[in-house]
Amino acid sequence: MDQPASQSFAAADAAADAPDNARDPIGIVLEIAGSGSAIALDLQRLQECSGDDDPSIALAGQVGSQVKIRVGHGWLLASVRTQRQDSKTPGGVMAAIDFLGEGNEERLTGRIHGFRRGVTRYPIPGALVYPATSKDLMQIYASDGRASVQIGTVFPTRDIRAGLYIDSMLGKHFALLGSTGTGKSTSAALILHRICEAAPDGHIVMVDPHGEYSAAFKNTGKIFDVTNLNMPYWLMNFEEHCEVFLTTTGNDRNEDADILAKCLLQARQKNRMAETMGKITVDSPIPYLLSDLTNLIQAEMGKLDKATSSAPFMRIKSKIDEIKADPRYQFMFSGMLVGDTMAEFIGKIFRLPSAGKPISIIDVSGVPSDITSTVVAVLSRLVFDFAIWARDEKTRPVLLVCEEAHRYVPSEKNADGSSVGRILSRIAKEGRKYGISLGLITQRPSDLAEGVLSQCGTIISMRLNNDRDQAFVRAAMPEGARGFLDSIPALRNRECIICGEGVSIPTRVSFDDLEEMKRPASADPSFSQLWSQSGGEEEMVERTVQRWRAQGR
Repeated sequence: MDQPASQSFAAADAAADAPDNARDPIGIVLEIAGSGSAIALDLQRLQECSGDDDPSIALAGQVGSQVKIRVGHGWLLASVRTQRQDSKTPGGVMAAIDFLGEGNEERLTGRIHGFRRGVTRYPIPGALVYPATSKDLMQIYASDGRASVQIGTVFPTRDIRAGLYIDSMLGKHFALLGSTGTGKSTSAALILHRICEAAPDGHIVMVDPHGEYSAAFKNTGKIFDVTNLNMPYWLMNFEEHCEVFLTTTGNDRNEDADILAKCLLQARQKNRMAETMGKITVDSPIPYLLSDLTNLIQAEMGKLDKATSSAPFMRIKSKIDEIKADPRYQFMFSGMLVGDTMAEFIGKIFRLPSAGKPISIIDVSGVPSDITSTVVAVLSRLVFDFAIWARDEKTRPVLLVCEEAHRYVPSEKNADGSSVGRILSRIAKEGRKYGISLGLITQRPSDLAEGVLSQCGTIISMRLNNDRDQAFVRAAMPEGARGFLDSIPALRNRECIICGEGVSIPTRVSFDDLEEMKRPASADPSFSQLWSQSGGEEEMVERTVQRWRAQGR
């Protein structure tokens, strides 16, 4: 009987000697700077913590983990940015940290509560550094009562839910970045699904250049493509008309533009609506007939004296006739689209009313490539103009989500002077005042116009493999998130760093799994599987060629 009793006493002594990892310090503060500081970590304590059951304590002191420092009667939370071995440092490891925020101390448990961003009291050199526990992180990441949507789990914990504050995220725009193959499309679908669930009467317009998202939102949204978009050509303003109808550059283009402006205004004035409205401009969205426009160009050409060349008139007229005759442009330049359907078109695209389907997916993959950017420009400008003219109403905010954003808002070196880049840049800068939110999704942030990314209040960054992209995102992110940024190249698929207005502090998140039926059609093909089966190729090629020739999908 003695043996077991002596063993149990020995076990009890060992437990008493074992460190309480949550309550014992792991290092001390060496020096303080405005946004961060240098700390010394005890290598032995880090090894003791690494075996702890709490995953947050087990990662204590590692790059990307959180630590807390006692300041007066409260705690200061910081993120570890770098580590290096230093024989002169007490404990042997030197680390740089970034301050994230501060909170009060719960008397009985020693945990953080009442956490808030920013620092009012700094620690002094010699202050003790402790690991942040999962219970601390639960308090820090807990929603503060603002409307939020949950999208995943906070790394490295197993059960702390990561949320995005909807109003803060949408109110100041957001960007979702990530290299190809990191799960970007699925993550975008997940965030939009969660927003739709939280706001079934929302108004979301998504420009989808590859036709990926139709599969994800067939039950919760309306899908528009070239077969049912029916976008009236007369909604274009003068600049967009020039992009479609003019083919020249330089001085010739200026001459062509003058002719087009004069004839377009006359064509719009022929509408009875113009008589009742009084003064109209070349940009006024008033229906007109394409045949009226070509007749007016022909009439202007007839007034020429012998010395003036008729070439510019012929150029514009033949381009308009060519577009009218081309079946690929029928979704926009059909003779059926002359009626005044503007209110109906805006209502259906902006989901006013939403009728339980708050998102409209505009699949532009079937649109001829030479006018894709013009179609996106018209849609974006309609969102902006509608918001401006609806200011006297009880405004309904609209979220405009742009996939492959670097195609539409390119940086200066790739800029082609298209109207879509100008209107999206304007929405990024001014949209907030009018209740327009912009969501940019891109795999090449370094190819985006520089000012646009800095206008995004929330940045959700998945893995970025390119050095230039990483540097670009680092410049756009706030100071306190720099420690997290260093882990961007090391993120796994479907993991991200979120920082900015949409979260209380910069966070590393593992996204939730999305149900199969809600995923976009963007999965990578399995070469080994598809290349090991055969049969039915001739029929498949025949069917494809038929669709190709008919320009239908």
